[in-house]
Amino acid sequence: MRLLPLLAVLAILPLVAQASTKPKTKAKSSTTKPVAESATEAAPAPTPDPTPAPKPKPRVKLDTSYGPIVLELEAELAPATVENFLRYVTEGHYAGTIFHRVIPGFMVQCGGMTENLVEKPSHAPVINEAPATFKAGLKNVPGTIAMARTNDPQSASSQFFINTAVNTSLDHSAPTAEGYGYCVFGRVIEGMEAVAKIEKVTTVWRRGMQNVPEYPVRIKSAEILK
Repeated sequence: MRLLPLLAVLAILPLVAQASTKPKTKAKSSTTKPVAESATEAAPAPTPDPTPAPKPKPRVKLDTSYGPIVLELEAELAPATVENFLRYVTEGHYAGTIFHRVIPGFMVQCGGMTENLVEKPSHAPVINEAPATFKAGLKNVPGTIAMARTNDPQSASSQFFINTAVNTSLDHSAPTAEGYGYCVFGRVIEGMEAVAKIEKVTTVWRRGMQNVPEYPVRIKSAEILK
């Protein structure tokens, strides 16, 4: 009769052991769930848009008697002047013109005269953008190109010059006829050696004009580079 209580205890023990292992199984499975961790992950930072590449500046090649000269134009700083210049290039205006005024230590001028010193027909004058271009930093210094004109600040058409010295007196200084200045609209990026040769040619008086090269210095062609 004493064995009955012992058997009853032995019969109950496996049930208790099984019951005691069930919470351990649940705890183990709950630690494998990644829901709480994934919910706290930060969203990736947005990728900024790439900075657009600057627009290339127009370039024009002059084929001269003394070699090629490549000009780079400031279309954003002198839009009207550059548009005017490119119009003449596209129309073939500069082909057959000459450097008709050469002053050493100052500048060489071209773009309007034929070999016989006859001025070619031109379009209406372009607005003088010298106040804006000077403010933007374009100055009459060696290698820059500017529009030639008469004493009237608003008379520039097709003729232009290449500076061979620091010509501060040609920069804009005041909104007057004397101080309006000559609009710089680009620079020589290739061929300054050709410019230097042109600057050294012998000049003479011819047809009432001073500083004319004794022998023609021609612009054979002018083309926009792609």
